[in-house]
Amino acid sequence: QVQLVESGGGLVQAGGSLRLSCAASGRTFSSYAMGWFRQAPGKEREFVAGITWTGGTTYYADSVKGRFTISRSNAKNTVYLQMNSLKPEDTAVYYCAAERTTRVGVVNLGPTAYDYWGQGTQVTVSS
Repeated sequence: QVQLVESGGGLVQAGGSLRLSCAASGRTFSSYAMGWFRQAPGKEREFVAGITWTGGTTYYADSVKGRFTISRSNAKNTVYLQMNSLKPEDTAVYYCAAERTTRVGVVNLGPTAYDYWGQGTQVTVSS
């Protein structure tokens, strides 16, 4: 079992930055690939970024590539999402998710591949 708690969301002006954190409980965090997803009102949950359990492979949605950076600290049981140059269309609830896998080199984009989810943190970008 893994419990995930996101933090770092808030209100920011367009062009600003936020850093989301996702703290995981449990001793096996390093056995999980991690992903960030987001869901805006009236829209489906969409993949934002993912990272393998080693941290050696990352993958980003085209909409955030070059602006967002995912990273992890297995020593701290935490995954991060640094969000720069934020746009109003980035407004959503952001969720972190964990997939129990030790596969390397591949990041799953589909939400159904992930085993555990956090409660989400609201990010609002004003124009």
